[in-house]
Amino acid sequence: MIKESRAKIKSDGIGGLLKSVYRHALPKRLQYYPHCKSFFESRTGLEIGGPSGIFRKRGHVPVYPLATRVDNCIFGSHTVWQGVVSEGDTFTFDKKKPPGRQYLVEATNLRCIENSSYDFVLSSHCIEHVANPLQGLAEWIRVLKENGLLVLVIPHKDGTFDHRRPVTSLEHLILDLDSHTGEGDMTHLEEILRLHDLSRDPGVNDVQFFEERSRRNRENRCLHHHVFDTRLAVEAVNYTRLQILAVELFCPYHIVIIAKKSGKDQAADNERFLGINAASCWVSPFPSDRRIVAPQV
Repeated sequence: MIKESRAKIKSDGIGGLLKSVYRHALPKRLQYYPHCKSFFESRTGLEIGGPSGIFRKRGHVPVYPLATRVDNCIFGSHTVWQGVVSEGDTFTFDKKKPPGRQYLVEATNLRCIENSSYDFVLSSHCIEHVANPLQGLAEWIRVLKENGLLVLVIPHKDGTFDHRRPVTSLEHLILDLDSHTGEGDMTHLEEILRLHDLSRDPGVNDVQFFEERSRRNRENRCLHHHVFDTRLAVEAVNYTRLQILAVELFCPYHIVIIAKKSGKDQAADNERFLGINAASCWVSPFPSDRRIVAPQV
């Protein structure tokens, strides 16, 4: 073990060794999962932008094997990730179960779905592709039943091609909401072209290809409009007034938040997940979460 560690330091440096330790030391499954497992059993949910490996049997949050049905929403009939997509009962979330309903709609406008239709809503690595994240969250909450759960998975900047970009502020997300920013927005394109790490983007061949694809974002939705760390992810969910139940982090880049849609008379209290001393950030495997330290008294 000592020899292996020395070899790791020699080849990858201390940073590489730490990443390896985090990868093996952190739990493979959501620690909060046993508390909410029974909730997903025999329930019906909606996923935004699926299917996602993180919700499969061996994923961090294995919801698919438990649910009776999972429907799905995606922006168009052809995507970089899924290829051709057909509307109707075509969403295969679990091979052992009948497929769910596939909707072709924008994540920020689920116009074909009635209020309070689903027991839970899932979303993995989708919200960063949405130009107006808070509007998207508002729609997902609208179709969620009272006391239903939102399971939100967001990529942490440190583990992605966004690691050179600054974290978006909550104020910026609120401005997008108030300005009714649409999916044609290209506000962040210049920053993306300048700071995107091509070496971490497996779908990119060269700079010219990346720029051409980026300028066609309305067609392909490949851009990450906004950049998240754990704090921003928590602040965004708190802004929606959902009650946060758990915040857990997984290498190489997963922020997982589980939150509940409480009744109208129940106010959310997310104080322990917010602020500079939030425990969820202090135990973070992501360096940028740990750079901000509490002020000296």
